[in-house]
Amino acid sequence: MTSRTAGDGPGVTSRTAGDGPGVTGRTARRGLVAEVKVAGRRRGRGSGWYAYLFVGPSLLGVIAFLLLPMLIVLVLSLFDWELLSSPEFVGFDNYRRLAGDGQAWHSLGVTVAYVLLCIPLQTVLALALALLLNQRIKGVRFYRSLFVVPWMATPIVLALIWNWIFDPRDGAINSALAVVGVTGPDWLSDPTWALPAVALVSIWQYTGYNMLFFLAGLQGIPKELHDAAETDGATSAQRFWRVTLPLLNPTMFFVSVTNLIGAFQVFDTVFAMTDGGPSHTTEVLNFRIYQTAFKEFDFGYAATLSTLLFVIIFLVTTAQVRFFGKRTTYDLS
Repeated sequence: MTSRTAGDGPGVTSRTAGDGPGVTGRTARRGLVAEVKVAGRRRGRGSGWYAYLFVGPSLLGVIAFLLLPMLIVLVLSLFDWELLSSPEFVGFDNYRRLAGDGQAWHSLGVTVAYVLLCIPLQTVLALALALLLNQRIKGVRFYRSLFVVPWMATPIVLALIWNWIFDPRDGAINSALAVVGVTGPDWLSDPTWALPAVALVSIWQYTGYNMLFFLAGLQGIPKELHDAAETDGATSAQRFWRVTLPLLNPTMFFVSVTNLIGAFQVFDTVFAMTDGGPSHTTEVLNFRIYQTAFKEFDFGYAATLSTLLFVIIFLVTTAQVRFFGKRTTYDLS
């Protein structure tokens, strides 16, 4: 004999004393769980179309402003088009031209050099700032905001300001060097210093922005882990390398991927500061694409260069995903 208990769902019964073989409490609980799962699946099938109302606007944006332009560029790379004339299909001639284009590969080399100058130093400085500003120091909120200010300014405006700072005669850097008896170079006109100077501006602009992500990652690490490591006798350096840094892998993954994509696509800083000079030493691939399309009016070949840039970014990003995928833990529970 069975009786329904208060609060039981449909069909949930409890066994009373003296009952014969029947539905036990454990079986009842299993039945309830099964009913809840079935009800959940029914609700999911019935209201699933609501999800498309929320995903739809973003999905349309991705299609209209990402996938469709990529498809257009890929198709355009198979044509010879000078904007004012009708497109002429040339097949893979543009790609064969690319294989022997020394200037394009030079621009790619400059881009890689720029990435190598920016990403490691920018990442290390951002992490160091995050560690410093994660301490309980007076005015820490003000300092956090201060370091993010450069990221909020437009690159063109910053480039104009830094043009004055790098000015060989009246610039702030050479004026400071003159005080200690050092003659500074002509930063933006010297083939040796032009690319490092442009990279320095980007590092200065984005270090504070990346610091915010590392700071959020640091604050997401449970304090108990550091306390346990300290109790076991771990030094500050050991706690950083064996506790903090491994648990920052998700943040490091995000920062590395987004920074690398942005560095490969640099254009406005180069355009405003050096215009690709001197002697093409700062002519990154994105700037070469601009020159080909809007100064030489060779849109088909510019699309081919854009495809090359996309393929390189895709391959490097895929390599990063595989590298961090095996080393990243998202669940700290």
